[in-house]
Amino acid sequence: MSVLSHDAILKAFQTKEIVITPLNENAVGPASVDLSLDNEFRIFKNKDCPMDIKESTNYREETDVITIKDGEYFEVQPHTTCLGITRETVSLSNGICGLLEGRSRFARLGLFVHITASFMNPGISNRQVLEIYNSSNRIIRLYPGERVCQMIFMRMDGTAQYKGIFEHNYL
Repeated sequence: MSVLSHDAILKAFQTKEIVITPLNENAVGPASVDLSLDNEFRIFKNKDCPMDIKESTNYREETDVITIKDGEYFEVQPHTTCLGITRETVSLSNGICGLLEGRSRFARLGLFVHITASFMNPGISNRQVLEIYNSSNRIIRLYPGERVCQMIFMRMDGTAQYKGIFEHNYL
């Protein structure tokens, strides 16, 4: 596997190996593409009740949806986890996979935009759910449209396609 450079990413856009909609051309960096936050968030409910970590546990049943308007902000309390989603839909060919990473400028302020689930399988076509954590001791305000994460693309040796429960990812 090899990481795609800026020029290789642009070429993959032309050949439709990678499709990002909507695409902000200014978001393409030396070896990644920045993705922005959308207006939907999920917060965990029943904070005083244990939550089972099992294959059968559905995060949608354990959370409530909050939608905010453009220009407004969503507050993440200190040492709290919530879910967000990218504004962009990312579609990868069967020969491309990706890694979703936070941006260091926000990590330095205590924002984690994905806790463990950074791998994006080949053949996906969806918006990326973000496991957001505020590791600081201050409230963090998140704004729709802010570029909070970046996707690194890799060309695979061979092809494959993801088939699983998050194939049609939504928040």
